Amino acid sequence: MTNQVRGVIARSVNAPVEVVTINVPDPGPGEALVQVQACGVCHTDLHYRDGGINNDFPFLLGHEAAGVVEAVGPDVTEVAPGDFVILNWRAVCGQCRACKRGEPQYCFNTHNAKQKMTLEDGNELSPALGIGAFADKTLVAAGQCTKVDPSAPATVAGLLGCGVMAGLGAAVNTGGVHLGQSIAVIGCGGVGAAAIAGSRLANAAKIIAIDIDDRKLENAKQFGATHTINSKGLGVDDVVAAIQELTDGNGADVVVDAVGRPETYKQAFYGRDLAGTVVLVGVPNPELTLELPLIDFFGRGGALKSSWYGDCLPSRDFPMLIDLYLQGRLPLDKFVSEEIGIDDIEAAFTKMHSGDVLRSVVVL
Repeated sequence: MTNQVRGVIARSVNAPVEVVTINVPDPGPGEALVQVQACGVCHTDLHYRDGGINNDFPFLLGHEAAGVVEAVGPDVTEVAPGDFVILNWRAVCGQCRACKRGEPQYCFNTHNAKQKMTLEDGNELSPALGIGAFADKTLVAAGQCTKVDPSAPATVAGLLGCGVMAGLGAAVNTGGVHLGQSIAVIGCGGVGAAAIAGSRLANAAKIIAIDIDDRKLENAKQFGATHTINSKGLGVDDVVAAIQELTDGNGADVVVDAVGRPETYKQAFYGRDLAGTVVLVGVPNPELTLELPLIDFFGRGGALKSSWYGDCLPSRDFPMLIDLYLQGRLPLDKFVSEEIGIDDIEAAFTKMHSGDVLRSVVVL
């Protein structure tokens, strides 16, 4: 049986998105059909629309979502119909070399639904990050569904599916920031704000927010920033000096680059303490390059890391973070700037460009 539902697609590079009818198959072996309740509008969706990921148009956009499992295919044990779930793009295989060495958060063989969702004419859709959740229903691998407490609203729970988990995990999982340490976060959009919120959860002593937009710096204080630096017009050395001034002249124990540009990475590299940690979570343009003296890599020591999906394990992290939200310790609701309808996604992309929102969330 095929389910006909509304979905938001991108047909070609830079063309406005469209709301169309799509065909969603009933789940086969290892698959789950999910009724989507809410889905955040993420920069990654914009990258798909603009051709920045690949050219497998048409795309079914949306991936930062939560909803209820409607049906499951044969051999599915992870979830059952009626479960409230957050969708994730890391369905752990359990068999690859990362999984076998006890590091499933790095699974090298994550997978998606085998069946394809299509347009009415049968043209196959490419779901964003293997999810495609700007739709009333979507078909995913059952391992892409993580069951959480249904007391949490879908509008906030879904944010853990991408941006919030990426930022929070970059600070806590990848950077390992902990009690009493200092951390600087460069770029205070949704991902950077989440890194700040995670640092507060970890009881970091100093949390330094860095951005060129005073509005984002004010928001950063709501998530736990203890100090702010407006870096507009400042050179790398100026930003480094400002970080050092706030950390007894030493630099931060951990610096998270949530922008992903050569100049911000240099700020992070030199703005950390000796033997400190740099975490790159902002996704760079593939054409960007970085040049640094090799002696500085040796002489400063420490660790230089990139963070994929906040190095999260959804089955471990999502339920825990939802519990923290329900206890009032993780302010997920503060990330939601507006709730919108499925017809308002193109306008949400425009607001994203102008920095007017942390997250627009589509309610379905």
